[in-house]
Amino acid sequence: MSEQLTGISSMATRQVLAEAVKDYERLTGQPVVVRSVGGVDAARRVENGEGFDFVVLAADVIDRLEAAGHVVSGSRVDVARSGVAIAVAAGAPRPDVGTEAALRDAVLAARSIGYSTGPSGSHLSHLFERWGIAETIAPRVVQAPPGVPVGALVARGEVELGFQQLSELMHLPGIDVIGPMPAEAQIVTVFSAGICTASAKKDVAKAFLSFLASSQCDQAKLSQGMEPA
Repeated sequence: MSEQLTGISSMATRQVLAEAVKDYERLTGQPVVVRSVGGVDAARRVENGEGFDFVVLAADVIDRLEAAGHVVSGSRVDVARSGVAIAVAAGAPRPDVGTEAALRDAVLAARSIGYSTGPSGSHLSHLFERWGIAETIAPRVVQAPPGVPVGALVARGEVELGFQQLSELMHLPGIDVIGPMPAEAQIVTVFSAGICTASAKKDVAKAFLSFLASSQCDQAKLSQGMEPA
């Protein structure tokens, strides 16, 4: 059997990668293991030189890791585009989030608002600033700890209105996904992969990343609430 290929990713791409790995192993016989953790933790572990062969994170983080010498120059491939969705507790009233104005009103009316430490959380904080409501809602904002799904906080009643990548919300019990962010306010993150400079199996990693970026993985991405990049 071929030597195992090991990668690390944020939680957002966990399900997509699980499907892709299953298909790749069936097609090639090459075993692949991906550890999915909070994105901040994943980047830190790559920076610390842990022996991963590849990393899958938001595109700007891959670029930063490459610039710092932790990802092989020129190895980045774009994997998927992912939008943010909105969730409430299962059975709870569903506010109107169909337009940017309606969403702003829903955020202002919510008892608590939750988002992640990932790229969507950063973009949401900027969006609230653009709307001029950041200071008003600051006492009601709950940021999920790294690796903890926002939807879990929603399900437990700790957050009334939760925002996160659709891929991270769609399979969680105890919540209702009430829709995507409206188009004019939508936050799209491109998730990319790169070969880690610490890898001793760079050619094997390159072959897997080529598969990951190919049309052979389109269905896996679409079934998990993402789009091919």
